[in-house]
Amino acid sequence: MPSDYLPLLILFAIAAVIAAVMVGGSWLLGPKRPSPAKGSPYECGITPVGSARERFPIHFYLTAMLFIIFDVEIAFLYPFFVALRDMPDDVRGFAIGVVGAFTFLLLVSFLYEWKKGALDWEDPVEHRRLKPAPSPAMETPEPALSGESR
Repeated sequence: MPSDYLPLLILFAIAAVIAAVMVGGSWLLGPKRPSPAKGSPYECGITPVGSARERFPIHFYLTAMLFIIFDVEIAFLYPFFVALRDMPDDVRGFAIGVVGAFTFLLLVSFLYEWKKGALDWEDPVEHRRLKPAPSPAMETPEPALSGESR
């Protein structure tokens, strides 16, 4: 019945009104004194250096995503093994085969990510970003080793 949902509709209406009053009130009553300091980006108390448009290494996020993926896949194994105890014998063998294939694919994907270097914490482009490339005019010839002639 639609009348059963009336209290829920009233609750949503009250929540919307409260949210609108809070946001609108802070916008109307809040101080508006713009300054360059307020307009600058805040990064943990450190004065920002350089442009905000520079490339950002995503290696931390990649590692976090890989952890979540592998962690969730492993988390699915526990309920499976709990349910395995109550399975009939004829189904249990098939279920173990399926989870064996799942585990094999999980292991292959883990080895693939490891081989590609996705789990290495060191950023491969960091050394290029932090040190400027030497200019050709500043290069000096290497000294010859003793006993060698040029």
